[in-house]
This record gives sequence, C-alpha cells and structure tokens, in this order.
Amino acid sequence: MPDGGFTLARFEPLIGSRFTLRLDDVAALPAQLIDAHASPGAGLAGRPPFSLTFEAPAEPALPQRIYRLEHPQLDPLDIFLVPVARTATALQYEAVFG
Repeated sequence: MPDGGFTLARFEPLIGSRFTLRLDDVAALPAQLIDAHASPGAGLAGRPPFSLTFEAPAEPALPQRIYRLEHPQLDPLDIFLVPVARTATALQYEAVFG
C-alpha cells in the first residue's frame, strides 16, 4: 500500500477484524484491530495523524519493531508496533502515523 493508503478512514472500517501478524516467513500470530483514532497535532504531507491498536495473544510477548501485517482487504503492511498494554490473555500493540 503506498503511503497515501495509510489513513484513518482506510482503517476505521476494519476495527474488529482479524489481521495476521508475521513474526518471520513461517511463524504468525492472529491480531485483531481493536481501535483506530485520530491523534492531536499536524500530520506529515497533509495527512492528519492517527493511531491503531491491535490485540494479539499474550505469548509470545513481542518487542517493539517493524512487523508485517496482512489482511484480506489490504496489501501487506510493514508497520512499527510498540507493546502498550497487557491483560491476562492478550497484549496490545500500537502503531502511530504522524
């Protein structure tokens, strides 16, 4: 997806849907998009800033880095994810677009 595809409007309809979070060429985890919202401030190249929150299994706990995310309605995405919250059964990861 070209940079122009990274917009809040592109991801909002996908809230609640399942993504595949690739750990490498073989291993993957399910990840659900649980939130997509606008962020304050001015964005780059005229795009308003926004963030996405994904929820994945609690184990393995993944470090912050770029991961490939796949979804049937999108081209594969390479997105920098940061762990931001843990529950008893899941970890939440955030991606911020400025």
